[in-house]
Parts: sequence; C-alpha cells; structure tokens
Amino acid sequence: MKQRLSALTFGAALLLGSAAAAQDYKAGSLTIDQPWARVSVTETGAAYMSITNHGAVPDELVSAAAPVAGKVELHTHIAEGDVMRMRPVGEIDIGAGQSAMLKPGGLHIMLMDLKGPLKEGETFPLTLTFKKAGDVTVNVPVQAAGAGAPEHMGGHTK
Repeated sequence: MKQRLSALTFGAALLLGSAAAAQDYKAGSLTIDQPWARVSVTETGAAYMSITNHGAVPDELVSAAAPVAGKVELHTHIAEGDVMRMRPVGEIDIGAGQSAMLKPGGLHIMLMDLKGPLKEGETFPLTLTFKKAGDVTVNVPVQAAGAGAPEHMGGHTK
C-alpha cells in the first residue's frame, strides 16, 4: 500500500511538472507563456499567448507556422466605425523589458484553412519566428469554445 501511494505521488508530481513545463517556452531573452486556442467551428482559428522580453534589446514576432493550418498570419483587431475587424500585421513588437499579450479582441495568431477542426483537449505545435531570438515551437492546447485566457493572463472571461 505504501509503495503504491509513493508511486501515485511520484506520478502526480511528474504530471504536474510536465504540465507546468509544457506551458512556458524560451527563445533567447523571450519567454512564451501559456499558449492556447479555442475549438474551431469554421475553417479558421486563433492562437493566443503572452510573450515577455527579459532582455535589453527589443525583438519582433515576424511569423508563425502550424501543420494544422494551410496559412498562418499575425493579426490584430481594429475599429472601423462601430465594427471591429481583424487585420494582418507585419510583425508584433516585444519591447525590451515588456510583454506582448496575444488575446481575443487584440493581437493574435490567425490559423486559416484548417486541415481539420481544433478539438477541445487536443494540442498542436506552433512554430514562432522572432527577428532576433529565432524559431521556437510551442505546444498549443485547445480549450472549449467559450474559454478565456488562463488565470494569470486575465482570467477565464469570454
């Protein structure tokens, strides 16, 4: 019984450690924190995350790629009169000592021509390319349709 409890405790610790490690990524002086996406209901989807620059030199996210999508673009939302519209951006600046929040209603990574629906509980790889830090691949967990940002990124609001 004692041996079984120890094995269960060890297994739980490994799972928790793996889950925490799977959420944060590094590229040079950048930390990519809590990447996530919502389930898709059309042939498009979006990925969100926080990117923090711990260095003294600015960097830029210049592109992204994912095998789940035929095309991936960096996007923002802009107001045109009373209507919010998505528009591609050439890059996303991450100033020295600053963070860029990619979130619903703001900057995000647009996944177009999805090869299949993004399903809750699944993950997919997303390769981010930075001007200075280079490439880093993150695993993006897919959350429910109404899901919001993870707690430390602003809570679970819609």
